[in-house]
Amino acid sequence: MVSTKKAIAPRKTAKKAASKKTGAKAAKPSASEPSGKVKLLSGGNPQIPKGDGDAPVQAYIAAMPGWKREVGERLDALLEKHIPDLQKAVKWNSPFYGVEGQGWFIATHVFTRFVRITFFYGQSLKPMPPGPSKDKNARYLDIHENDKVDEEQLVSWLKQAAALPGWLKH
Repeated sequence: MVSTKKAIAPRKTAKKAASKKTGAKAAKPSASEPSGKVKLLSGGNPQIPKGDGDAPVQAYIAAMPGWKREVGERLDALLEKHIPDLQKAVKWNSPFYGVEGQGWFIATHVFTRFVRITFFYGQSLKPMPPGPSKDKNARYLDIHENDKVDEEQLVSWLKQAAALPGWLKH
């Protein structure tokens, strides 16, 4: 579990001490620290440092360019409303959503022309999300700028996916 207590020692010393104590590397400065702007990677995907909890996910959503931010905000709100014990993290420059003790069930990612929702066990959902994947279990839902999203179907998929054992890779 990550402590939220502030260190009394100067920042570098605290990082070095934590690194020596746990064997972990000192954290690199955030991509957004120097200028307050987040670097956008290929396709406009925000580069957000990995981290557990709501804060890194909200930083990712806030950095999503243009109309894509609304997609991220709406998806996050639907998940908050409909999925009990929701867990959040940013891994590999993508928000991940899971259920405590069950693993991750979806991730999102920004591409040039769409926002992709990856259902890790989408093959088990009824009906299956439309986007095929090279992974035998996964299915995608790609949302383009002017798409009309069937929220009732999306919520059904989210609830079904959250009820399945999730993906546990950390």
